[in-house]
Amino acid sequence: MKIFITGGTSGIGLAIAEQYLEAGHEVGICGRDIKKVQLEKSYPLLKMYQLDVYDNNRLEEAVSDFANQSLDIMILSAGNYSDSALYDLTYEESTEMLRCNIAGAVNSLEIARDHMHLNRKGHIAVIASVSGLLDYPKATIYSKTKRALIQIADAYRRALENFGINVTIIAPGYVNSPRLRELNNDDLSKKPFVVDCSYAASIIIKGIEEKKKRVVFPPKMKYLIGFLSILPTPLLTFIMLKRVKRQKNG
Repeated sequence: MKIFITGGTSGIGLAIAEQYLEAGHEVGICGRDIKKVQLEKSYPLLKMYQLDVYDNNRLEEAVSDFANQSLDIMILSAGNYSDSALYDLTYEESTEMLRCNIAGAVNSLEIARDHMHLNRKGHIAVIASVSGLLDYPKATIYSKTKRALIQIADAYRRALENFGINVTIIAPGYVNSPRLRELNNDDLSKKPFVVDCSYAASIIIKGIEEKKKRVVFPPKMKYLIGFLSILPTPLLTFIMLKRVKRQKNG
């Protein structure tokens, strides 16, 4: 199969790429800095493209070069995360999350759709976040963008399901990625139910293989989010703001 992964230069995206490569598939990955790609061995079936998913023209060129009229799976793993709950973001940080998590994701969905429609088959996986499953007024900008992405991806799923194109929405909890460690000074002790990138990749690949509409993991986080989702909005907001306050106070 031919599999293209945005944001495939680190974290979950890179772990997914490596597992597909080990299985003998052709994989294309893109990111802003391909020099940071670290793999234990070289893969002849891997192609890398340096680009920003917000750059629609460059992304289209990369996918076209890789797919060559045939694209089986496209995984949207590119994402930008800054914690607006713990500190005030700059204008650049705020808009970057909008550009990457929403505009860049829509670019990717459109490009994947057009390529897969040629052969009336294909699978798009959109990696969002469990934080996007909760609806409360004081949610972080990141959570808001991921909630929007879930709704957008679900619209694409409904629109494309009769044309041979499947869409799977992925909502992972905390994943031990370089970005999460960076934002938390390498201390993830206060992050519940953290999983490693390899585990996350295996769950995502299985969900794609089984053509699931939505994949939420790990199980404990799924149950926690399910419980929080049924709470009245004022109570949910109170709980979440109290949690943020504890984090700020160390």
